[in-house]
Amino acid sequence: MNEPIALDQALASFDALWSPRIVTRVNDYDVRVAKVEGEHVWHVHDDTDEFFLVLDGELHIGLRESGGERTVVLGKGEVFTVPRGTFHKPVAPHGARILLFEPSGTLTVGDRHEEVPAYVDVTTGHELG
Repeated sequence: MNEPIALDQALASFDALWSPRIVTRVNDYDVRVAKVEGEHVWHVHDDTDEFFLVLDGELHIGLRESGGERTVVLGKGEVFTVPRGTFHKPVAPHGARILLFEPSGTLTVGDRHEEVPAYVDVTTGHELG
């Protein structure tokens, strides 16, 4: 049965960092939540945009664009969409809780990426619970 999902409860159900949980699906898209702290890896999604919503904390997203590198800083309640084909690197210096919206099956480290450290989960998202 389809029931409401409390994001705070969903986030409280796991401790792993950089390891998103799928809270629901919308058509062919996953809605994922994650706890993040420190640095992710530079990566790119060749065929899809990636939507970020900061639920708590602050998220920095480094972007490599045609004009050079820049960083977008998102606070609680702010959203940003990384365009497909753009190398990006999420960083949460003091920790954050985020919501992601992307096609089901999208790898957390994209189609191309730098070396993945052990603390970054290479996944297409884990089922909640």
